[in-house]
Order: sequence, then structure tokens, then C-alpha cells
Amino acid sequence: MSDKILVVDDERPIANIIKYNLEKEGYDVSTAFDGNEAVELARKSEPDLVLLDIMLPYKNGFEVLKEIRTWSTVPVLMLTAKEEEADKIAGLDSGADDYITKPFSMNELIARVKSNLRRNSYKNPEEEMKTKIVHYGRLKLDYNKLEVYKDDVLIYLTHREFELLKYLSLNPDRVFKREHLLKEVWGYEFGDLRTVDVTVRRLREKIENKDDKYIITKRGVGYYFRRI
Repeated sequence: MSDKILVVDDERPIANIIKYNLEKEGYDVSTAFDGNEAVELARKSEPDLVLLDIMLPYKNGFEVLKEIRTWSTVPVLMLTAKEEEADKIAGLDSGADDYITKPFSMNELIARVKSNLRRNSYKNPEEEMKTKIVHYGRLKLDYNKLEVYKDDVLIYLTHREFELLKYLSLNPDRVFKREHLLKEVWGYEFGDLRTVDVTVRRLREKIENKDDKYIITKRGVGYYFRRI
């Protein structure tokens, strides 16, 4: 069964070109051209990935993403203008898994799509052996259900946030460079390292407080997960 992708862009020629090229790759692609239609289709079609432009009629991409995140952890790849650096960070802060800047090559877009879909479903035998419930201080991580609890209260994480927490927690006390995390968690050989930094910050805001510090910065090196 083909992965379902929702492409959201108010510029119909661009949306249709993306749709055409993704369908050539074997994906089941639907399109939306405004914010309201995007929310409706995302809810009805339950896509495996959303490509979401920021500048949309009725509701912008950030508003659409906020609504989607109330019911779904589907990977969302934001389409941002090259000169709007703030939009990239704002997209990640709003719960996007990644972003790609316009103009982009179709090969680059397809590579990003494949990477996000692969990361959303990939498991190898070694990982399967590790899927279990573990406790770290006040945190409970259920690797099977992709859920995190603190004091038995469910904490909402995006798919990418959970994958990053999972990777770090399965390798406690081991320091990883941001380049390594970008490759292993996002599946990118190259990319903007701020993607890792913003995701770490969002994770910290959700699982930590002044008394519980799980993700530690090794200055000048990277991050590691501290067992509590």
C-alpha cells in the first residue's frame, strides 16, 4: 500500500508539479490550496506525511500545523521562503519535523520525503529487541506505543521529538554531536544543525523542570541523556 502524502500550497502550479513528481515515485498524493482545506483533508485522509507551505489563504501554515497537532503526530515538512530565516525556527517551534526552503530541487524534496517516511516507520531487529517500557526518574518511556509519561501523566510529543528522545535514552550517558543526531534521527547527511537544537529545546520544555534535567549539553560537543 502506497504512503499517502498531503501537499498544501496555494500556488496551484507548484502543488501540481510536486504532486506529479511524487506520484511518479509511487506515492498516493492529495492536494490542498488553502488553510481550511488543508485541515479538513489532513483529518479525513490521515496522510503519512504533510508538505505544508506557510503562506496560505484563510489559515497560514503555522495555524494549520497547530490544529493538526491537536490530533496527529504525522511528520510535517514545512515549505519556507529562503530569505525568511525566522519562519524556519517558527515552524520547528510549532511542531514541524523539518523544513525545506524554496526554491528547492525536486530531487532534494523527494529525498527529504523518503527520509521522513523512512524514519516514521523504520525498525531493525536490534531496535525491536529494545522496544519496551523503561523508567528514568519521573519519566516513563513506552517505546512500543511511542508514548512518554511524567508522574503517570501523558506528555504530548511530536514524532520527531519522540524519536530524538528515544535515540538519546537508548544510549544514556553517551555524547552525540549534532551532526550525528541529524543523520541518525532525521536521516540527513547534511542539514541545518539548528533543527537539532530547536527540537532539543522543545523536548526540554516538555519533559524537564529545574529539578529534573535529562538532556544535557556537552559544551562544544553535543548532547547526551542523563540517567536519573
